[in-house]
Amino acid sequence: MDAVMLDLYEVSIWPWIIANAVVAIWALFAHLHERLRHQSLWYAVGVAQAVIAAHVVFAVAAQAQDTIEPGEPLLYGLVAFMSCGMIFSYRSYMQDRPYLLYGLGSLWLMGLGIRAAYLVLWFPA
Repeated sequence: MDAVMLDLYEVSIWPWIIANAVVAIWALFAHLHERLRHQSLWYAVGVAQAVIAAHVVFAVAAQAQDTIEPGEPLLYGLVAFMSCGMIFSYRSYMQDRPYLLYGLGSLWLMGLGIRAAYLVLWFPA
């Protein structure tokens, strides 16, 4: 079971990065071009943020089984998870520019995913 949690933890980083990159590009272009503003963008945002939540669950499970070292790898997942809430809370302040908010927010989340991948995949403890 330890190896399964570690594999899920390591593999879930890539959907985190890719989903948030796609959402960021889509939302930033939707900010510029109205024809890209579809309801499906908001579903994609939800999926991209749900992938982060799944990664955090896998990280906590792997750390509970002593498969990964405590510290920074889990930190970036938790910061990304909390950032999802902060992005959501800023919707009322940026009502006239929601696509810009979610585009830049998704870039931030993608960057956190890249940093987590850097620590977990290339420089494991």
